[in-house]
Amino acid sequence: MTSKPHSLGIDIGRVLMCPSDDDARPDTSFLDLPDEQALALPASPHVWEVVPELVRAFAGRVWLVSKAGARIEALTRRWLAHQAFFDRVGLAEDAVRFCRRRPEKRIHAIELGLTHFIDDRSDVLAALVGAVPHLYLFGAQREAVPTFATHVADWSVAREVVLADLAPPARS
Repeated sequence: MTSKPHSLGIDIGRVLMCPSDDDARPDTSFLDLPDEQALALPASPHVWEVVPELVRAFAGRVWLVSKAGARIEALTRRWLAHQAFFDRVGLAEDAVRFCRRRPEKRIHAIELGLTHFIDDRSDVLAALVGAVPHLYLFGAQREAVPTFATHVADWSVAREVVLADLAPPARS
């Protein structure tokens, strides 16, 4: 029996950019700033080191999956282009999916065959239970991490945890 290849989904807001503060307060600057200032916002710490490593580990099977209205989707696409995101991490520019409602991320996850997903919202991950085996709750959180997810505080932790989940089990 062959298993499907590993593939990773990554949320954008508060994951790739504008992570929550240590006290779990959301950073809404991307939503609130004028467009030109929003485009200049940096990626989350360690994105440029860790995401390319994950892209290689998943043999390029990595997708950005984000909920956004039409205006924020367009601004996010501009931010990705302004940051040269796809070139810097080694992904094709079409490796991004948007939906208008958070539960719709499940539809994308199933269509893409995702086996791992990183998001900052436990309600999104709850909607993925049963469809995506490895769920990671990113960033500082105000509430307890649900049992169906693994907490990854930042990209350095995400690297270690996700790569460990990819490693074959040790033989005894």
